Amino acid sequence: MSSPAKLIVAAVVACIYLLVVLLAAGVVLGSGLEGEEQALFSAVLEHRLGAVVMIALVACVFLFLMLRAAHEFLVLLPARAAEEAGAMLEEPATRLTLRGSGELRALIVAVNRLAEQRHARDEDIEARIRAANAAAEADRNRFAVLMSELAQGVIVCNPDGRVLLYNRRARALFAGSAGQGMAALGLGRSIYGVFDRHLIAYALENIDVRRRNHRHFVTATESGRLLRVLVAPIPEAGAKAVDAAEAGAAHGISGYMTMIEDMTETFDSESTRDQMLQELTESSRGPVGNLRAAAETLHDYADMSVEDHQRFLGVVRDEAEGLADRIEAAARKYAAVLKARWPLEEMLGSDLVTAARQRIADRHPVQVSLEDVDPEVWIKVDGFSLLQAMTYLAARLHDEYQIRDLKLRLTRDGEMAQIDLIWSGVFMSTETVMTWELDPMTVAGESSPLTVRDVVERNGAEVWFQRDHAAYRAFFRFLLPAISGQVEAASSAIAAMVDSRPEFYDFDLFKAEETGLALDDRLLAQLSYTVFDTETTGLEPSAGDEIIQIGAVRIVNRRLLSHEAYEQLIDPLRSLPAQSVKIHGITAEMLDGRPPIAQVLPVFRAFVADTVLVAHNAAFDMRFLELKEASTGIRFDRPVLDTFLLSAVLFPNQETHRLEAIAERLGVSVLGRHTAVGDAIVTAEVFLKMLPLLADKGIRTLGQAREASEKTYHARIRY
Repeated sequence: MSSPAKLIVAAVVACIYLLVVLLAAGVVLGSGLEGEEQALFSAVLEHRLGAVVMIALVACVFLFLMLRAAHEFLVLLPARAAEEAGAMLEEPATRLTLRGSGELRALIVAVNRLAEQRHARDEDIEARIRAANAAAEADRNRFAVLMSELAQGVIVCNPDGRVLLYNRRARALFAGSAGQGMAALGLGRSIYGVFDRHLIAYALENIDVRRRNHRHFVTATESGRLLRVLVAPIPEAGAKAVDAAEAGAAHGISGYMTMIEDMTETFDSESTRDQMLQELTESSRGPVGNLRAAAETLHDYADMSVEDHQRFLGVVRDEAEGLADRIEAAARKYAAVLKARWPLEEMLGSDLVTAARQRIADRHPVQVSLEDVDPEVWIKVDGFSLLQAMTYLAARLHDEYQIRDLKLRLTRDGEMAQIDLIWSGVFMSTETVMTWELDPMTVAGESSPLTVRDVVERNGAEVWFQRDHAAYRAFFRFLLPAISGQVEAASSAIAAMVDSRPEFYDFDLFKAEETGLALDDRLLAQLSYTVFDTETTGLEPSAGDEIIQIGAVRIVNRRLLSHEAYEQLIDPLRSLPAQSVKIHGITAEMLDGRPPIAQVLPVFRAFVADTVLVAHNAAFDMRFLELKEASTGIRFDRPVLDTFLLSAVLFPNQETHRLEAIAERLGVSVLGRHTAVGDAIVTAEVFLKMLPLLADKGIRTLGQAREASEKTYHARIRY
């Protein structure tokens, strides 16, 4: 029973007791009187009954106020101090509020002093731990950067297929396969969400642990990318490989690693080459047959007339020209395939021009300056070979024509980028330029078998020499394919999706989980959670208000994975009240063109799969989702925990359970309030602080947390 309920019960009992005492006193007093005295007492009592009742009621009210003050002073203040002390165990930096009687204040001061001493001792211990773990942290950082920058995608799983490591490339390969740009990968998620279970099972069944063997398979993503996947075992720590192999691969590994290579472009280029060869073969058979027939005719009819002879020659010429055109087209197409297979890199054109300026100036006594460099141009090139080519041409200009002042210019012309190497005062012949382009490049004593023409062909580019007679200048122009805006946007989206050193790993997930238990019987610390929040057009879901934003983050192995976040603005298909805009700051213009709720909910349902839902005042958010079940067919049937109700379980004597108040109580910083993702992150941090406090109260499993929440008074709230 809560403290307010106990107070009310105590007050009622006290009032009843007072009335019984007054009644008993009246009965005793009346029974001691006789005759006229008794009649007089009865008359007085009859005429003054209202006053007696009023006095009794005033006495009851006075008694209630006295009990309330005593309860506040003697019960509630110590109880609140005890709850704050419990929260202080989780957040040592907080202190008890000084209030109550002099004795209670003295006790609070002593507790705060003890907390300060413990906090100082803990900080000293933590400082020593940080110093001892500095080397390990540096190794982890290097490992994270290495994994993040690998060209191949890497995913490491435990034997159950739960992801415990993935890198930047793997995330990019599967970005969007779950819809609307959301990554299908995540720590603690199942790898079977991106790979067919049977492919992984087949590869594992055929792995020989003793020989450290591995298996490959080829699969495709939902977006059509063709992937080559290597599956390699991770032996159990301390287990002998021979024993593991004899016991079977499934029993000899603690997990497995997949290395993923995108074969789409290679496969496409090889398919194009095969198709080209097939087309060339089929299209050449007719002309070759006609040429053979014409040659035989000329041989058999050597005395034919001049007109027939000319006609046959025309046939031979036409077929030969057609065959030559087809061979030339095939050669150009094959050259394009070869260029596509050359490893190129996406880069800002301004970075290439800046690097060329520095390289030329370092190797030759030449002044190099930049002119009209467009900072928004992206190109996909072999940057090193292009730097060689520009440095080589600068060297020839300096050595043969004593050019000492060069300029570099970068502009965009439609789908092409133009890099110009400019000088003034000297023009050379076209024959000289062609010689430079075809000679092997030699720069500062470094020789290369490549020519400028080779470099240009590798990059799918063109180069030419051009004179500007009006300005008395000349330049070499490199014409390079520019990356389209769509590719730039995609690259930016992937770059924004990850941090500079993302923590896409958690080796604690190697530990076995109690997956055989029912969900309600599993420990809270072992579960994965999706903490979410919604922003809406109003506070009445049943009256037509709609969701306009959903934000969510995941908690896996008691870690908040802020990089695995979900955020989506939603078109409510209705007007946006001005009063709601003042709260969340989302305007109608921001929602224009956004997907409706029917398109968003399937994606969000995939994001929360296999997790427990957590929200603050979850009944409000869940009501919006429940009302969309009939129209969308999407049902959120996952278990739900509410930090609002859990706060009432942990702090029943506190006056408020608002998110800001709970965050302050637990030492959580509140940032991004009234944005869906911001509120979700604050709620997640609050929930993580609550887990040890719940354990201290004996609430360790999901079922116990749900049962305790349902018993609180606030669980009766409905929307």
